[in-house]
Amino acid sequence: MAEARKRVLVVGGSGYLGQHLLQRFSRASGSERCDLAFTHHRPSPPAELVDAVSPVLPFRVDLRTGDGFDAISTAFGQPDVVVNCAALSVPRTCEMDPAAAMSINRPSSLVNWLQSFKDNNSLLIHLSTDQVYEGVRSFYKEDDEALPVNMYGKTKIAAEKHIIANCSNYAILRSSIIYGPQTISPVSKSLPIQWIDSVLKQGQEVEFFHDELRCPVYVKDVVDVIIALSKKWISDGKQMQLLLNVGGPNRVSRFQMAETVARIRGYNHSLIKSVSASSVNRGVISPADISMDISILIRVLGINPCSFEDGVRSTLEISDSS
Repeated sequence: MAEARKRVLVVGGSGYLGQHLLQRFSRASGSERCDLAFTHHRPSPPAELVDAVSPVLPFRVDLRTGDGFDAISTAFGQPDVVVNCAALSVPRTCEMDPAAAMSINRPSSLVNWLQSFKDNNSLLIHLSTDQVYEGVRSFYKEDDEALPVNMYGKTKIAAEKHIIANCSNYAILRSSIIYGPQTISPVSKSLPIQWIDSVLKQGQEVEFFHDELRCPVYVKDVVDVIIALSKKWISDGKQMQLLLNVGGPNRVSRFQMAETVARIRGYNHSLIKSVSASSVNRGVISPADISMDISILIRVLGINPCSFEDGVRSTLEISDSS
């Protein structure tokens, strides 16, 4: 008798990373094929996404209350792998409504639901952020103290602690800015590379911060990390308790990001004006340097994320052809 297909649930599947992930899982073949489901918070799931990754089961879930998880238990069953991409991820929004940010970003209802299964053995892959770091030095390691300076970072560290305290099988991924091509069902949030490209293309003079430094990561590399962790659990069956920095290899400012786009496109570099982050009041404190050391990621999974330049080139090539 053929072995039952593994079940993968993507929480927040209609978001940016979620859609890219569903696309990749849906393309798997042979023994790597899996039954696929995702959650969304819209009144109905995006039709073009469902069509593109079919067969897939969409479920409407309210992460704050847990409403909707019972329907997954009934129609889909216990997932082997759960990837939690859902978050309230705009730092300023989190400052304005800390209670809502905490109720969404700390996945209590998701963890409670997973614990309701008799065989509580699903692998939970949870997306955290580089904003858990204070930002006072370069290339943070996973075991450096997490001292977030804004509410978004605080909700994300609360989520990490909740998962570590309550789950026995997890991988927490502290990701930097995730960039790359637009999704099947376009997301409403501004994509960083496409936005920089559009303003420079119009010949507008734009200000970019030179003193906030991060390690942006190409979306396909983040997807590769999640796929590798899923395969590891499904093939080895060994529980994991992993905390990984997931960033690109280059430490760059927004100013340097814009320069990279201008160099690839041949835009006028004089349009790019360098300013200090302290000169603009964004209604939220932002950490200055949250670049990350990704040596554990490379060692554990053998994944070397692409350079920022290569990722931007790929993003723009795909944008041009779509």
